[in-house]
Amino acid sequence: MSENIQVKQLKPVYPAEEHENVRALLDYAAETYGDDLAFILKDRSAGRRSEPVYRHISYKDLREDVRRLGTGMMAKGISYARIAIIGENSYHWQLAYLAAMCGLGICVPLDKGLPYTELKTSIQKSGCNVLIFDSKHASLAEQLRREAADPISTPTAVSTYICMDDDEQYLTFRELMENGSEKIASGSTAFDALKVDREALSNLIFTSGTTSAAKAVMLNQRNIMFNVYSLKLVEDVRRGDVNIALLPYHHTFGATGQLLMYSCGVTTVFCDGLKYLQKNFVEYHVSVFIGVPLLMEAMYKKIMAGIRKQGKEKTFERGVRISRMLSKVRIDVRRKLFKDVLNELGGNLRMVVSGASALDSAVIRGYQDLGVEVVQGYGMTESAPVIAAENLFSRSPGSIGLAFPGMDVQIADPNEEGVGEIIVRSPSVMMGYYQDEAETAKVLKDGWLHTGDLAYLDKNGFIHITGRSKNVIVLKNGKNVYPEEIETIIAEFPYVKENIVFGEVRREGADDKDEVLVAKIVYDEEIMKEKYGADTAEQVRETVWQDIDRMNSNMPKYKHIHRLILQTEEMAKTTTGKVKRYEEKTDNQQQK
Repeated sequence: MSENIQVKQLKPVYPAEEHENVRALLDYAAETYGDDLAFILKDRSAGRRSEPVYRHISYKDLREDVRRLGTGMMAKGISYARIAIIGENSYHWQLAYLAAMCGLGICVPLDKGLPYTELKTSIQKSGCNVLIFDSKHASLAEQLRREAADPISTPTAVSTYICMDDDEQYLTFRELMENGSEKIASGSTAFDALKVDREALSNLIFTSGTTSAAKAVMLNQRNIMFNVYSLKLVEDVRRGDVNIALLPYHHTFGATGQLLMYSCGVTTVFCDGLKYLQKNFVEYHVSVFIGVPLLMEAMYKKIMAGIRKQGKEKTFERGVRISRMLSKVRIDVRRKLFKDVLNELGGNLRMVVSGASALDSAVIRGYQDLGVEVVQGYGMTESAPVIAAENLFSRSPGSIGLAFPGMDVQIADPNEEGVGEIIVRSPSVMMGYYQDEAETAKVLKDGWLHTGDLAYLDKNGFIHITGRSKNVIVLKNGKNVYPEEIETIIAEFPYVKENIVFGEVRREGADDKDEVLVAKIVYDEEIMKEKYGADTAEQVRETVWQDIDRMNSNMPKYKHIHRLILQTEEMAKTTTGKVKRYEEKTDNQQQK
């Protein structure tokens, strides 16, 4: 067994303070940032034709609204509860989350993208007795109530239903907050007096696994607060920045990222929908956001499409060459040269943090050419979630950075190529999986979280992910193929929307059977026609094979692609945009 390789930590750059719990963070934000804006909310009730009406929420207002809601919930007998929250990203979602985290109970964020059966299972498994939902998800509450009255079905433990919006059928936020205001005016301090144990179970978060059933991750507030503290130490998030909340709040990176915004005094705004995203960037002058590669790549492609449509492609390319030359002598003219392009995104966008999966290096370079800095982060729900990241001072192309300050990260049992499993030991590591000792024992060993992700370190000590250990293809000759490495190359073909690489038995039943590599590619029909003149299935296949053959010629034989599956339909994905690899491979086997 090889000796583990230690990963270097990012050096702290910015002043930061670790808060005892979420209540302490909320108090800090209200006292430090006071009248600064925590949120800008758009009133959608006025209708599309009239001018939008905006509501400005200061940090003092935020804390007071959490107090009002929490006090109103306690007046209804809700305390030490298990509180499920489902809905679109919104101010009310945050109020529900913060009230729960300030001592009302255990928070169970639900993935709004899941079907009813999975949502019900999550509610049952976690033992939730309170469900908070927005009007778009009222059908979940209705169905749960119907089934609770049906003697044949298996009901959940939910006894209290709270709608974030006005709804005559349910208890509402308006009612609770009005009641809370009255109680506070009468001298109630019941909510303020709630104790928050940072070591006790605080969050139950169901993972969106790509190959297996979701598990419920148990996090306490020590886990979460340490992650927020580490983020603030190394990332350039500034007081007065405007953040657009794009990552769903039920996603751990979305929730922890929002707490970071409070800690830094940032103003948060919400998107009206993906087709209005560019308009919202201009409307609010967004300066920072946390996103996933799928979204960031789509945004960049839209920017480039706009440049091409205006016939300014050559001018843009010339500008890029000039700015790159000047950057070599430390002259930065990017934001001046590309002011018109940046104005299409509001003019203030300066930094993007990408997480969930690897971002195409060409897209990273594209944003940076415009003067928008991109840093990648790596983590998992089981670590609340960030484990490693880049920052503006420590970056390496294709890497996911260095270990966070205070986190012991190692490459375990590296092979002859230096590839091993990422393991981590830190205050952010979860308590375990809820009611699942067997699965917990598989990943938590002697205080170390075994991530299942394989990686190596480059000559400067930066982490480079090669893939998931469960995805590694072991060939008959003993060679290991990391499919994600090949997928990264294929993703750079202009027409590729998404792809996966997997092994397939070439000679089923034979003594010398072996696996060969198959590439499953979703391609863009429009690009195929416009750029390659490929109209028929045969022409498309021939075009792709030409690129695959060129790729194969630059790789060892055991990494060659031997078969192609081409389609225009999107692959099945989790709600965080990751391809359900197992499902796609199984589907292919069934079709053969």
